[in-house]
Amino acid sequence: MSLRLHDTATRAVRDFVPLEPGKASLYLCGATVQAAPHVGHIRSGVNFDVLGRWLRASGYEVTFCRNVTDIDDKIIAKGEAEGRPWWSVATEFEREFGWAYDVLGCTRPTVEPRATGHVPEMIELMEALIASGHAYAAGSDVYFDVRSFPEYGALSGQRPDAMEPAGDSVGDDRKRDPRDFALWKSAKEGEPSWPTPWGRGRPGWHLECSAMAGKYLGPAFDIHGGGLDLIFPHHENEIAQSKSLGHPFAQYWLHNAWVTTSGEKMSKSLGNSLLVREVVQRVRPIELRYYLVSAHYRSMIEFSFESLEETAVSFRRVEAFLDRVRDEAGELPVAGRAAAFDDAMDDDLGVPQALAVIHDTVRAGNSALAARDVDAAVAAAGSVRAMLDVLGVDPHADEWQGVSRGEDDRLREAVDQLVQGLLAARAAAREAKDWATADSIRDQLKAAGIVVDDTAGGSRWSLAEGKDA
Repeated sequence: MSLRLHDTATRAVRDFVPLEPGKASLYLCGATVQAAPHVGHIRSGVNFDVLGRWLRASGYEVTFCRNVTDIDDKIIAKGEAEGRPWWSVATEFEREFGWAYDVLGCTRPTVEPRATGHVPEMIELMEALIASGHAYAAGSDVYFDVRSFPEYGALSGQRPDAMEPAGDSVGDDRKRDPRDFALWKSAKEGEPSWPTPWGRGRPGWHLECSAMAGKYLGPAFDIHGGGLDLIFPHHENEIAQSKSLGHPFAQYWLHNAWVTTSGEKMSKSLGNSLLVREVVQRVRPIELRYYLVSAHYRSMIEFSFESLEETAVSFRRVEAFLDRVRDEAGELPVAGRAAAFDDAMDDDLGVPQALAVIHDTVRAGNSALAARDVDAAVAAAGSVRAMLDVLGVDPHADEWQGVSRGEDDRLREAVDQLVQGLLAARAAAREAKDWATADSIRDQLKAAGIVVDDTAGGSRWSLAEGKDA
């Protein structure tokens, strides 16, 4: 099976055929850096990191561009409210997003351009749109003429006649049509601005992505990604800006679903934000990533700490298997993936089915350990590592070594020290043939929900199913 992806534009799953054989180009709408990232923000970065990993694992050379929106109404308003420059706000939260991507194991993009660094490209794009009759200046503002682009609304399945006025310029009676959207906003006193042929101002949100995608990936590229909420108006407007000039733009449109709480999209306006920095104090970063990738990227995730913890326990069983094999056999290789895993990933990144293959392989590996078939267990562990690597959740990978630890992880480390002390006492009792004391210690641990596994490399412990530290 070859890779097939669900294309929002055609509303169908299509074979992935790149523009250039052996290469894949990917543009992802990144963060508007006006606040610290919550779990809902970061899902897109994690989901499209899995796509990039799978493309590379499938043999493609990937060029990945993820932008940073560092100038925006909300950034300016936050700076004014806090009495500091807009760029201070943007810099602080760009770093916070970078930290969140890194701590959750997201591969760095090939290029990560900022909007403020690409004003010349935006001016060139506006000049071309005005010259071709698709945009017009109204004072120092520049608007896109929606009526000039007959395909407008095709991505989102809307008719222009049924659309509300463009939200970025409501009430501007200089517009030819209320649905026309702003490419460039004229300068207001005290706000950041750049010189243009039409006067000083700053970019509209939609213009920047067309300019940056065109600069780094060219007029035509393979995949454009983002959250479901970006289909309209953002991605619809990107298409209009680019295709009206004859640029083919993205060949596939992929959109990840939301993270919700109480059935509503996770957002600061609803007061249900869960910051990444806070959540990783409850579970390890690798466990949060596992939780975010475990659902299909087009499925909603109804967030709760209960479901997060249940998923983390499932991950720990996989991790415990790898640890047991390592203790038996030493360092673990990264071996071939199961064919069923590859088939699942090729089917529109079917991660839930791919995880089922991983857990089946873990069960087979545990059976091999029980039968003392170390070679079979090592082969299973190597395959598990290869599959986990595609999802970015191999606990033995270098990227997860030395990652900051959360409160829950420190608790497990404390429990481990206490249990290891009891296991040492039990080992001493067994050495002295004091079987009564050895059995008593084992019974105490069992009563606490701790299972002891005696291996050739010594005794190991794990939590009984349904228990956690």
